Amino acid sequence: MSVKLKGFIDTITAKQLNVHSVRVLQHGQLLDEWHQNGDYRRVQHSISKSFTSMAVGLAVQEGLIHLDNTLGDFFPYDQSQPVQSPLPSPRELKLRDLLRMSSGHDSPPLWADERESLQEKDWAKHYMSLSLDRMPGEHFTYSSGDTFMISAMLQKAVGQTVKDYLIPRLFEPLGMHHIEWETSPLGITLGCAGLWLNNEELSRFGQFLLQEGRWNDQQLVPSEWIEAAVHEQIKTTGDGDWGQGYGYQFWMCSHDAYRADGAFGQFCIVLPSREAVISINSQEENMQGILNTVWDQILPELA
Repeated sequence: MSVKLKGFIDTITAKQLNVHSVRVLQHGQLLDEWHQNGDYRRVQHSISKSFTSMAVGLAVQEGLIHLDNTLGDFFPYDQSQPVQSPLPSPRELKLRDLLRMSSGHDSPPLWADERESLQEKDWAKHYMSLSLDRMPGEHFTYSSGDTFMISAMLQKAVGQTVKDYLIPRLFEPLGMHHIEWETSPLGITLGCAGLWLNNEELSRFGQFLLQEGRWNDQQLVPSEWIEAAVHEQIKTTGDGDWGQGYGYQFWMCSHDAYRADGAFGQFCIVLPSREAVISINSQEENMQGILNTVWDQILPELA
């Protein structure tokens, strides 16, 4: 560790924030890194969602799926709203609604605890059996179930799991091999969680995003898709960095940044104005505390 991360490490130590690993890239070069006990693959939780977004962008480019495609285009389940309801059936949910976390559920389906205990093995069928609480497309409610359904739609559209679809198109070009990504009981890539990466690999993903989808002079994902995914597509009402808006499976941040993030402090923060990427792996519930320390201690080092 050089002097660049000293303030960050001193602060997280003083505040007892359990950060495992941090890497900072600027102008495509490693500025500094620190690892508590080495850099090895850890589950990235909801950072997985941002990789699923990349699969959508590729499938749209290949003409295999469209943002206005609905769940009913791919799944035969005829689950409708109650007769008296003015709300649409889940069959009418559009891919763009799912990408923006605006599916219309007050209690989002398929949270981790529910996934572990659910008796129905066909999670898409379960999701589509649940009535909507409000019109889709209007309000943000964070939902891992929405992302799982994106993965399920993509598998129908491209004829492969999201993991297998991304291996030759994204993972291998980025030098990420032997990828592990958890699946549903029916073998659908989880999409919303369950991807294992180390922090160096995560920082590589951030640099690829900063370069608008280019890597080694090859355009891996359309720049137009990256542009749309990492800019606000719907407003959010959370506190701090969770109230800055949401794109297509990416969070907006303060300081004109955006991020992929996962539970317990997994972060891939991209700061285009500083040409910088900050990747962090943690086991810490106080995620805003980690981000505050990034803004207070690392951002001033990015001249």
